[in-house]
Amino acid sequence: MQPGDLPRLKLKPREDKRMRQGHMWIYSNEVDTAATPLKGLTAGTEVLVLAASGKPLGRALASPHSLICARLFSRDPDQGFDRPLLVERFRAALALRERLYPGSGCYRLFYGEADGLSGVIIDRYRDVLVCQLNTAGMEQRRDLLVDALREVVGPRTLIFKHDADVREAEGLGKYIDVVGETPPELVSLAENGVEFLAPVSAGQKTGWFYDHRENRARTAALAPGARVLDAFSYIGGWGLQALAWGADSLLAVDSSAPALEILEQNAVAQGVADRVQVQRGDAFTVLEALADAGERFGLVVIDPPALVKRRKDLGAGQHGYQRLARLGMRLTDQDGLLLFASCSLHFTQEMLRDTIRAAARHVDRHAQLLGQWGLGPDHPVHPAIAEMDYLGAALVRVRAPGRGGVL
Repeated sequence: MQPGDLPRLKLKPREDKRMRQGHMWIYSNEVDTAATPLKGLTAGTEVLVLAASGKPLGRALASPHSLICARLFSRDPDQGFDRPLLVERFRAALALRERLYPGSGCYRLFYGEADGLSGVIIDRYRDVLVCQLNTAGMEQRRDLLVDALREVVGPRTLIFKHDADVREAEGLGKYIDVVGETPPELVSLAENGVEFLAPVSAGQKTGWFYDHRENRARTAALAPGARVLDAFSYIGGWGLQALAWGADSLLAVDSSAPALEILEQNAVAQGVADRVQVQRGDAFTVLEALADAGERFGLVVIDPPALVKRRKDLGAGQHGYQRLARLGMRLTDQDGLLLFASCSLHFTQEMLRDTIRAAARHVDRHAQLLGQWGLGPDHPVHPAIAEMDYLGAALVRVRAPGRGGVL
């Protein structure tokens, strides 16, 4: 479609600054609704975005009833949303991941805006792709995306796992749909040289959390000989990798019985089942009981689900993180390691570091921050869109007071 045939989305004066700086989102309060009948647009419609001066800024897909009312997909006003565009974006994304993890076939294949398509998340499990389309525009073009992925990647199975709450803001329902061959209940993947089985249809998110890949490798490399506690363990990404890299034993804690059953299956397949113990229960309660009982571990991993899903939840979420950090400090051996993580966007890296500091003082420990990390490179971050950078992980050496004058 030619630019002249497209509906216009005109911005108010001086509201094009963020877009000129590289952002891809347009908020509804930035639109000149007198010139653009925003509510008259159909969700998913391709629009030509104009500055107040009338200068074309690019093309976007509209979500007129959402706070983010349009998402740019090209800064070229002549570039329409078509199959060649998708093929080019997917090829570029695939080339990066194969450069990072050659031949593995296990990674986040596509990460939204950083790879050029807002609202598209794709994780790869060799010949199975798990896709999340979180905007009306992408949902309407699902068949086009399938065709392009088949050309570029050639998967045996595509699973559309649409269970994210963000879809509700786009007026989209939740569902799971399979295109291609029916996948097994558990799909295989490899991470840091360790094989796992993951529940891509029934599990959390897309079934696995590739975002911590590098953080797990850094931590596991320091685990030889350690007794490991993995809280919020899910199916064993942290703890079982620590065992594979030489840890002595693992206690995995999670509230989900199905997740712990899969963790045990992974332990059997990896030949370490005799060194694994699982405990089902609320992690806060279990950690409190372990600490009160005097249990100590050479490596404690605390990687909870997001405790701050919205900015207004920050106060309660911070309290939860503080409580977990204190428990982690109490459960860590003298000179042991604590890996403390957050996947809450609004809980910043600075807040994470301050939580570690405050917890150490509260339980009378000396904390040494050995590293503070974020997303792995298969989750590239668009430099203009800070909202993509949600992950934080801190590796801490913990020392108790005693001879030597710990500060």
